[in-house]
Amino acid sequence: MFQFNDLFQWDRFITPTIIKTFYWLVIALVILSGISGIFGGLLQMAVSPFAGFIMVLMAIAGVVAGIVFSRIIAELVLIIFRINEHLGAIREQGRSEAQPRF
Repeated sequence: MFQFNDLFQWDRFITPTIIKTFYWLVIALVILSGISGIFGGLLQMAVSPFAGFIMVLMAIAGVVAGIVFSRIIAELVLIIFRINEHLGAIREQGRSEAQPRF
């Protein structure tokens, strides 16, 4: 879990613990913008039914795409940090094997 003193030490990354919070904030923004787009499309239907319908469909597609892409970006960030942890473990394992044994 993330603790305040982790901000001042470089032994541990804090990004993997807070990326989930940013992910949910992005999801909330995507959903809010999708709702705004749907309402805009419904208002546009009063002027042009076909254009309003297309706007509603585009808003729904935008919400789905936004959720999928934000998940992909969050997972990529987490994978990069996990690769870094695994490389550090491999490096430490190589150092312990390279030391002479008596």
